[in-house]
Amino acid sequence: MRRLHACLGAAAAVSLAAVGTTALVAGNASGATSALSNRWYAAAPYLMPTDNEPPDPAAIMDATGLKAFQLAFVLAPDGGGCSPTWGGTSPVSSDTAVQSVINTIRAKGGDVSVSIGGYGGTKLGQACSDAAATAAAYQQVLTKYGLHAIDFDLEEPEYENTAAVRNEIGAAKILQQNNPGLYVSVTTAGTADGTGWFGKQMLLEAKSQGFTPNNFSIMPFDGGFNGAASQTGALTDFNTILRSTFGWDQATAYAHEGFSGMNGRSDTGEYFSQADFQTVLDFATGHNMDRFTFWSLNRDRQCSPADNGGRTSGTCSSVSQNSWDFAKYSVKFAGATPPTGTPTPTPTPTPTPTPPGGACKAAWSADAVYTAGNEASYNHHNWKAKWWTRNEAPTGAEWGPWQDEGAC
Repeated sequence: MRRLHACLGAAAAVSLAAVGTTALVAGNASGATSALSNRWYAAAPYLMPTDNEPPDPAAIMDATGLKAFQLAFVLAPDGGGCSPTWGGTSPVSSDTAVQSVINTIRAKGGDVSVSIGGYGGTKLGQACSDAAATAAAYQQVLTKYGLHAIDFDLEEPEYENTAAVRNEIGAAKILQQNNPGLYVSVTTAGTADGTGWFGKQMLLEAKSQGFTPNNFSIMPFDGGFNGAASQTGALTDFNTILRSTFGWDQATAYAHEGFSGMNGRSDTGEYFSQADFQTVLDFATGHNMDRFTFWSLNRDRQCSPADNGGRTSGTCSSVSQNSWDFAKYSVKFAGATPPTGTPTPTPTPTPTPTPPGGACKAAWSADAVYTAGNEASYNHHNWKAKWWTRNEAPTGAEWGPWQDEGAC
């Protein structure tokens, strides 16, 4: 575990109350478009703008009619501290790369939400001293990009940390209060019965703080799921959890419920096809759910023939598809109609692996600390660290800290 670092103190709550709304307006003046309808933010698929061979968002917009993107992920700095970064390495304060992506999207009439957290890395809720300090860090992101929407992706290892979850939920409440009209989603793990113990504790924390976001979304994948029926079953059970936690009736619970899927092959080898997405989409719209999104646009394209179906990739789906097939379900959820016509499948470029017999890097050690870019060998493959990690053996999991560089 990394040492937790404190940043701004409780006094930040006073300054946030004074500047929150003004800061958002100022951000809008520096380049944001007018807000889209909340339905577009609710439909925005995840996009890693600087990693996993990011696709051209303008091309996706032209091909599908998509208008909103969920950019991932904002984290605490790998070296410690309570300031927002992209992926733990690129400070938001000096960012130009993500800003360029946002400018491209907005120039075509679209907009973005930003997702904070995700799997791996240190979250600001872990690193900041309290909810006010955490909110102050996130307010920098809202102001920098003139955001109208934000997603709190609370999962391992943060959601196992009671204090960190309290900071995140408290920060979400502060941002909601200080930025009128801000669309706020909270995303957490999905299980066959809705969500697990830690997800339920997060809901109880939200209830205790009197915080209600636009939606609580679950991710029904990587947990023994098998197609759409298992996912809609989990969404039904999660609705029951929301009702019992907050005292809502069924319709109110569905109006505050969201789905966040994974297109194609999941990290654990589950498969979710276009037909599965259509089934879940029909369920979501039929129950007036608030959100329908997926991980990720970087994966919304077909793998090369050699890879198709055989592995989980951060840059392709491992199922047969045309490029951006899955994005079209998001467009439909937003209430728009994707362009018609037969698209031409776009082959996904894949990294060239090190040929068998090539030199192996120094062997991975459970006791060593690895930072972004460090390399090690494990099970006759070379691996590159995506972020700070220790005692996490390299695997092919998309959301893990290691990128497979091929056999050695």
